[in-house]
Amino acid sequence: MVERKPIIVGNWKMYKTISETRTTLSALRAAVQDVDSVEIGIAPPFTSLAAAAEVLSGSNISLAAQNMHYGDAGAFTGEVSAPMLLDAGVTHAILGHSERREYFGETDDLIASKVKAALENGIVPILCVGETQVQREADETVSVVTGQLSGALSELRGADLGTLVVAYEPIWAIGTGLTATPEQAQQVHEIIRDFIGDLLGGVVAERLRIQYGGSVKPDNAAELLAQLDIDGALVGGASLDSESLSAIVHAA
Repeated sequence: MVERKPIIVGNWKMYKTISETRTTLSALRAAVQDVDSVEIGIAPPFTSLAAAAEVLSGSNISLAAQNMHYGDAGAFTGEVSAPMLLDAGVTHAILGHSERREYFGETDDLIASKVKAALENGIVPILCVGETQVQREADETVSVVTGQLSGALSELRGADLGTLVVAYEPIWAIGTGLTATPEQAQQVHEIIRDFIGDLLGGVVAERLRIQYGGSVKPDNAAELLAQLDIDGALVGGASLDSESLSAIVHAA
């Protein structure tokens, strides 16, 4: 069995000013400086990337972007490209988050273009998939999640996906305080790994790291992360506090 290094990434969404970013990341850096068995990342707002890169320089914490355009350059007002992110010190990018899909109309085809661009530019794509409460209650979880995966990955060769991370985020558990039970989360993670195996081969599936996201907190992280196919967490609200995120990292 392939050993997969856990990956914990904090998604700050539209929170924190530049000064708040400096304060929080300075505290986080000190709290996790001795951790080498977990990959750690933070995705601050675009306005804080430069400050974050400065604070995190030489640390064991990677810098992630919350979104990315598929083009390297062009007349795309308000967008940010992979080369720009690389130049800012970014190594990871969260793509296809449910909030991007819901509020900004991102489609599977668009997300596929972003994943491809990230891989081509050497940025680790964190591909988000997940179902709504209505879809879960209608027993559509499997079809929704595998459909999102197929739409984002089917045109990519398995060899291209060495760095890919998938984040399973049940939409009904994002920012609601609800959390999938460890058993529910593990069930979907196993389905994801099996589907990737069918789509791109067993070797890719075994190496793939799959994060869980959806109200992950210090008090539930250990039990979630102990599941066989859960390789980390994409953390929202709890990542805004350095002590909370540090506790989740140490749980991993």
